Amino acid sequence: MSGFVEKPEPIQVPGLVHLHTGKVRELYQNEAGDLVMVASDRISAFDWVLPTEIPDKGRILTQLSLWWFDQIADLIPNHILSTELPAGVPADWEGRTVVCKSLSMVPVEAVARGYLTGSGLAEYKQSRTVCGLALPEGLVDGSELPAPIFTPATKAAVGEHDENVSYEEVARQVGADTAAQLRQATLAVYSRGRDIARERGIILADTKFEFGFEDGDLVLADEVLTPDSSRFWPADQWQPGRSQPSYDKQFVRDWLTSPDSGWDRASEQPPPQLPQQVVEATRGRYVEAYERLTGTSWS
Repeated sequence: MSGFVEKPEPIQVPGLVHLHTGKVRELYQNEAGDLVMVASDRISAFDWVLPTEIPDKGRILTQLSLWWFDQIADLIPNHILSTELPAGVPADWEGRTVVCKSLSMVPVEAVARGYLTGSGLAEYKQSRTVCGLALPEGLVDGSELPAPIFTPATKAAVGEHDENVSYEEVARQVGADTAAQLRQATLAVYSRGRDIARERGIILADTKFEFGFEDGDLVLADEVLTPDSSRFWPADQWQPGRSQPSYDKQFVRDWLTSPDSGWDRASEQPPPQLPQQVVEATRGRYVEAYERLTGTSWS
């Protein structure tokens, strides 16, 4: 059992129809048929959306995504139409809201990996493969791969695990042409992001994208290259053979699995509230990632 510890009631706004509550985002539709996506300060871990929020997280994710969309605009179109607030929405939606194209979404998590860790490492230990792709012997947690690889996953409902699948399975599900486009776009955007992050002293270990189609053209959607969708590691602390320090919610995961939390991950009990020091440390990592990547201060 997992999901939301306390599922929020969506805010009702005249002229907007609420469509979906995700782990982090609320999705609405306006009268023109465009989507209005609002990033909350919610945070998830171990397939639970926690009861404690991280201040500024929604704005950081939104502003960082917008910055990245500009950096990769020559590689692929994106779904952003406007960052202007729709009429009548709460004032605190400022900076966390985007109006987007309504796309025909591809039901695949498009994942690129340049380094071995996470579920990829678990599969590699068993079979020396990731999503069916053979890898060299002798790799360890944090090893850089010979070249970036496309390792797709099926998209799961809130509280469920995404499942890694082979490229051949994606081709069966969405067609060979779409699968080829997904792979090409995913690796192109990952490579651009990796190079930009590297210049700023950050390793982009892996990341995931969501794509949709508009009039037959592949379009990048949702968020892009944020600490929620990517693993960012400080380059000066990279040391293969161990778990790497990261710019994300590792503070949250570490505290939840520590004796201090009193929470048993294997139980069906929801996780507890986060202590203030964990909230502040996690917010600090999100802010640091934003500032190092964009070169601008977070105010």
